[in-house]
Amino acid sequence: MFDKILIANRGEIALRVIRAAREMGIASVAVHSTADSDAMHVRMADESVCIGPPPSPQSYLSIPAIIAACEITGAQAIHPGYGFLSENAGFVQVVEDHGLTFIGPTAEHIRIMGDKITAKDTMKKLGVPCVPGSDGGVPDLAAAKKVGAEIGYPVIIKATAGGGGKGMKVARNDAEMERAFQTARSEAKANFGNDEVYIEKYLTTPRHIEIQVFGDGKGNAVHLGERDCSLQRRHQKVFEEAPGPVITPEERARIGKTCAEAVARINYIGAGTIEFLYENGEFYFIEMNTRLQVEHPVTEGIFGVDLVREQIRVASGLPMSFSQDDLKINGHAIEVRINAEKLPNFAPCPGKITQYHAPGGLGVRMDSALYDGYRIPPYYDSLIGKLIVHGRDRPEALARLSRALGELIVDGVDTTVPLFHALLAEPAIVNGDYNIHWLEHWLETHLGGA
Repeated sequence: MFDKILIANRGEIALRVIRAAREMGIASVAVHSTADSDAMHVRMADESVCIGPPPSPQSYLSIPAIIAACEITGAQAIHPGYGFLSENAGFVQVVEDHGLTFIGPTAEHIRIMGDKITAKDTMKKLGVPCVPGSDGGVPDLAAAKKVGAEIGYPVIIKATAGGGGKGMKVARNDAEMERAFQTARSEAKANFGNDEVYIEKYLTTPRHIEIQVFGDGKGNAVHLGERDCSLQRRHQKVFEEAPGPVITPEERARIGKTCAEAVARINYIGAGTIEFLYENGEFYFIEMNTRLQVEHPVTEGIFGVDLVREQIRVASGLPMSFSQDDLKINGHAIEVRINAEKLPNFAPCPGKITQYHAPGGLGVRMDSALYDGYRIPPYYDSLIGKLIVHGRDRPEALARLSRALGELIVDGVDTTVPLFHALLAEPAIVNGDYNIHWLEHWLETHLGGA
């Protein structure tokens, strides 16, 4: 087991890793930009190293600075958290070349799954169901229209190297294809430096269902059920729950077994998430995230496991501490993402926290790096906390979420808390009757299409 690990991240996920390491008796090293010198992860870690100025490319994305921090402190392994360098295959290679351990999958697996076309081809070969679409990248408009005619409209054009909803456009007919195709390529080039796109059938009322998988890198893997992440704004998740309100035990067992067997066959190591669109009882693969997800706490809640601890264990060469037979669902969990944003336009709202009080009580967990007097910097993502609740069933979890939101105090900046109060009053949310388009339609009606 490692003596010391470095966390190449910031905010609540850095704290999450520090806590797991401390429980395991492992020393932690925090890295930070000059803007984060007073951040909570810096205060809580055993050691800290400043790695650059506020802009991410000069600090949290600076591979030389992070490697140097390891060498200075004697850290033997790096946990990337999520975002930043967590899915950068080049970074993993550099880590390994310096004799360090990357707490996550191999560079090869990140490369395979980081390219959407390669990932889809790989999953097809592994028996994972996929959305009908183009065979690889689509070179020009004529080819795009041909694909549209073959698989039937509507279709969605996606950036091969995309993510976060960028480089994604829907075309409902040939007339819409030209603009959608060119716009998707332009966005892909601007955001990812790669204008290659592919095309898939656009499902009209799907849910976003993701399967949590975990492997030991030696051909053993398990699944930890599904999360329903259908409540999204501009392809960004805001509300996640497990288990999914509409997934049957038979569907869970079937798709879970398929996913676990797939990652076992490629000797996948660590945590991963296989994401699907789900419609009319069928699952369609869209992508795999080769990292810990923001919403991992809801899975931890219903299975009673520590996924970060497990990541560290298998990275050090130890076996997984549980088998598939050990994993039994207990109750229901929900997470809402608290962002420092001003409604109705969701504009980022950095600033000083004048008062902060985290909710508590049975079944309530608040993952946040906030404290009284903390100044949220304007340089990074607006996520400032995740409120997670667990109950014996979904109605109890919803009631607990409402109660916990009422206890939460974040003064000094605007947040998205009012959004969740409003959503919990909606019958569709109470009944679990929603899909990936529901929230945006609701926002158009209630907040003017923010």
